[in-house]
Amino acid sequence: MARSKKTRKVGLIGVRKDPDFKPGQNKDAKKQKPKKHKGKPAGNRHNVEQKSSGSSVPRKNQDPRIGSKKPIDLTPPSSSPVAKAKARKYANPAEELAALEADTRLAALLDKLDEGEKITRAEQAYVDEKMARHRIVCDLLGIADMDDEDEQEGDDPFDNLDAIDIDDYKR
Repeated sequence: MARSKKTRKVGLIGVRKDPDFKPGQNKDAKKQKPKKHKGKPAGNRHNVEQKSSGSSVPRKNQDPRIGSKKPIDLTPPSSSPVAKAKARKYANPAEELAALEADTRLAALLDKLDEGEKITRAEQAYVDEKMARHRIVCDLLGIADMDDEDEQEGDDPFDNLDAIDIDDYKR
């Protein structure tokens, strides 16, 4: 005797009312419209369309995947060759002073000037601008330049050493 496997499917219970009913079919299948297909069929990009045109000039087979032939400008939109740096806003003058003193470009240009090398007009304008801003920020913070102190005092502290008489300190 052959064994049959157990299944969870339940067989028919009772008798069907519709003798024309098939198990894989809905009752409303006859009333429904066929589905509309949206989009292109699968694999369409590999199937190159063959257009039959009335022109006698044969054209090369063109790949439909290739996009627009419109030229694209690759240069930046600004017409000036040197891009202008945006002016940074600082919360307080101390931060601005620290940023000015940490500017590597300014330091390199000042070193060139100290060595007597020539710099371009644009570089000189940059140095003048940053040094003027440095003076303004120092004035805001109450920091005086070393050169200004020497001019204001007018006397050297070592000049007073020569004026001291040693005999005054002898007993």
